[in-house]
Amino acid sequence: MENSKLVYKNGKQLRTGYTTGSCAAAAAKGAVIMLLSGEAIQEVEIDTPKGWPLTLELKHISWEEDGVRCCVVKDAGDDPDVTDKIEVYAKAKKTAAQGITLSTGLGVGKVTKAGLLIPPGMPAINPVPRSMIMKEVGEVLPEDQGVEVEISIPQGVEIAKRTFNPRLGIEGGISVLGTTGIVEPMSEDALKDTVALELSCRKAAGQDKVLLVPGSYGERFCQEHFSIPKEKAVKMSNYLGFALEKCDEYGFKKVIIAGHLGKLVKPAGGIFYTHSRISDTRMEILTANLALLDMPNVHLKEIMACITTEEAIPIIDKLGYQEIYSVIAEKCAQRCEGYVYGHVEIGVILFSMKRMLAKSSKADRILEEIRHE
Repeated sequence: MENSKLVYKNGKQLRTGYTTGSCAAAAAKGAVIMLLSGEAIQEVEIDTPKGWPLTLELKHISWEEDGVRCCVVKDAGDDPDVTDKIEVYAKAKKTAAQGITLSTGLGVGKVTKAGLLIPPGMPAINPVPRSMIMKEVGEVLPEDQGVEVEISIPQGVEIAKRTFNPRLGIEGGISVLGTTGIVEPMSEDALKDTVALELSCRKAAGQDKVLLVPGSYGERFCQEHFSIPKEKAVKMSNYLGFALEKCDEYGFKKVIIAGHLGKLVKPAGGIFYTHSRISDTRMEILTANLALLDMPNVHLKEIMACITTEEAIPIIDKLGYQEIYSVIAEKCAQRCEGYVYGHVEIGVILFSMKRMLAKSSKADRILEEIRHE
């Protein structure tokens, strides 16, 4: 079974892998197939949102009194992923009710605080992996039958202690993650080289304006809200400062930076490498700027107690301090222009997981130019 593809970055050959979400979907599908057929199988094929099919091996198959259990071992490829080689288990048992019931066991965390993609009280299985599990099981489950599928990751209890999950309010284990089903290598040098190469190619093609986004969500947001094709965006990951330096070096005249409030509040405070492990100052910068807008101290404490900016947004909106979004967008744009000594005009677009929040003063004009370039 060959589930990896090779990618080449900076002359290095790197191997892709697959996510915990893919492992959970494959284990679930395999367990249900064996439950219904009464026969063991050694592998199962699933689709991924990336469009790459995977054929994954089923291990530790056990027939229990009330169902069938098996696991898939995660392969993160050449990505330095803390969850590489963990065993993701699924247990399937028949139910009287038709349809699929999804539950979780040991090592899968539970969300305890607001502000994440999953509401408090729910298992930490993100929306895309959940959809993958339901799709794959649904393909092999007859309409008149029902199953309960329990996902567990026994090693997740210990691994979670080496992640940011406890700080985010995810307790008891890790999250089941993945938006594409595929793990792509995250070498810092390789990522920066990719950013530089993409900017260089665009400049060579005669472009002098560019859209920078942290990741795929920013691409989709700009396509849906501003009709800018994803192909016009350059994904910079956490390397905002590096990307700006390259824009200056290559002679770009105008840049739009579009990103989530939780990312772009950091450069508004002078931080240009935005990885949360290095610069986890979102709430401090947001709270300080709200204080300058005269938000009462009691509410400032509420904001500081939030785990994410997404959690803070409903509080800000309820209290009528939406002006903060424009303040942050403008400060981010000014700081970024200052970072490249005013050589590049910069506009900033801020959004949440649900809507656009604000644009800086130059954003509309630069957006229009990028759209028609």
